Amino acid sequence: MKVLHSYKIYRPDVDGGIPFVIAELCKFPHDKVDNAILVARRKGLSREYENDGVPVEAVTSLGTFFSTPLAPTFPLRLLQRGKSCDVVVHHAPFPLSDLAVAHLPASTALIVYWHADIIGFSLLSKLVTPAIMATLRRADKIVVSHESTAQSSPILASFREKWVVVPYGADVDAWSSCTAEEQARAQELRQRYPRMILGIGRLVPYKGFKHLIAALSDLDAQLVLIGEGELRSELEQMALRLGIADRVTFAGRIPTSEVKAHLYAARVFAFPSVTPAEAFGIVQLEAMAAGLPIVNTALPTAVPHVARDGQEAITVPVDDVADLTSALERILDDPSLAKRLGDAGRKRAHEEYGRERFLSRMKNVYEDAVRQRRSGR
Repeated sequence: MKVLHSYKIYRPDVDGGIPFVIAELCKFPHDKVDNAILVARRKGLSREYENDGVPVEAVTSLGTFFSTPLAPTFPLRLLQRGKSCDVVVHHAPFPLSDLAVAHLPASTALIVYWHADIIGFSLLSKLVTPAIMATLRRADKIVVSHESTAQSSPILASFREKWVVVPYGADVDAWSSCTAEEQARAQELRQRYPRMILGIGRLVPYKGFKHLIAALSDLDAQLVLIGEGELRSELEQMALRLGIADRVTFAGRIPTSEVKAHLYAARVFAFPSVTPAEAFGIVQLEAMAAGLPIVNTALPTAVPHVARDGQEAITVPVDDVADLTSALERILDDPSLAKRLGDAGRKRAHEEYGRERFLSRMKNVYEDAVRQRRSGR
């Protein structure tokens, strides 16, 4: 089965949740699913390369506008590539894909992987809604990671019969154990940060890291933030103003082995996102697999359903620094609570969110879409 994944940008130009999901979907054995990826450059001329053994074509982009690559050749290239595929997986939102996928050959199955609505760009959303509706009418299946993603989207309401809920998955086995070198590194980090609060993600507004830094000013703890983004300078200045710069470490983008060592050194994982742009929170799965207790927020998305309040996490109201501070303090000061939440998180990660389960569910979606397309239904 030949599957083409279409999205706006991919590794190494960018990392994050959707590129992670695409990478996981490309873990199928090549004799089962022949994956390829079509994206645009963040900025620059087209190029072809391999990422983890998967062919990637990134078309020319003049830059970005409304977080969308200015890649005028993308729709035509998607139509050309789609002709030779059994399945095109359109990872939404990406309006340039919507300009093409509704016109794919009748023999090509179309799966819309609806990661999130377009949030924060109301003008763009209005402009591209007709193309999105055409895409959804053409789609054989619409995949969402949690029911809340579909239920909260007014644009998906008319296509309920196409919804398929497939929770994201991760290589939880890999995150559940450390090498000797990673264990030694974790021990070093524990000595340096004995009460480490760990945050991982792009340093962008919806991640809520401003609230996390504000909370730290009332805690006996150290904060390590892993990731890069537009807010780094602003967050550094905020820590200076609050007089806690010596307790905040901006680790930047670091290798996976270093991320794992930090997970095993930390006392609590903080996930303080503040808008529905945070649709799931895959990094929660990695923290759970490592046995870390979670503090997350009560977003109307999958986030509080992945790590559940009182079971694997303490869930606090969105934009509530006082409750965020209190929850972090509870876990830092109560080792038995931390262990109970962490143990439950590891168990849930293995039972519900393993890679093999994720791939098996998606393989069924592919096969159903192809069967439906070929039968003319």
